[in-house]
Amino acid sequence: MLGTLHEGWALIEPYIVSYGAIAIFFMIYFESFGAPVPGETGVIAAALLATKGELSIVPVYFAVLAGAILGDSTGYVIGRFGGRALLRKFGPYIKLTPDKLSEIENKFRKGGPWLVVIARFLPVMRQLNGLIAGSLAMPWHHFLMAQGTGAVLWTSVYCLGPYFFSEFFHHIRP
Repeated sequence: MLGTLHEGWALIEPYIVSYGAIAIFFMIYFESFGAPVPGETGVIAAALLATKGELSIVPVYFAVLAGAILGDSTGYVIGRFGGRALLRKFGPYIKLTPDKLSEIENKFRKGGPWLVVIARFLPVMRQLNGLIAGSLAMPWHHFLMAQGTGAVLWTSVYCLGPYFFSEFFHHIRP
């Protein structure tokens, strides 16, 4: 796993250093509606770069938060208007089989908005959060409140956590 962290860091660090908060915004934005982007790694990398003075944590925090909210919202709109047919057609490109889709949909039906909050912390669920909620026609205001809450919590944990507790992450950066 440590090798993967080093490889992930080496891949994304130049973009984050060069483009700053805008790079992390787009990473999180695209990850939040299903694109296979190393968003979580990017957030941690940006926060750790901020501890070194290479970035400022305030723009990073708000870029991550905005990317998460807007990305989830984009996913919701795509899911709402594209529906299940879209997920079935393009799901295999992101390893979403029909069985896995049904399983995730059932979890969303049972968990509702609470699952939207929690999904932000779960790999795969984080990326499919908006798409599934939209395809299941979750009321927009329920989704917006839940995903906003989840985004604030997730951003605080993954952005501010590494920033304030950077000594626990010294082994990640080569």
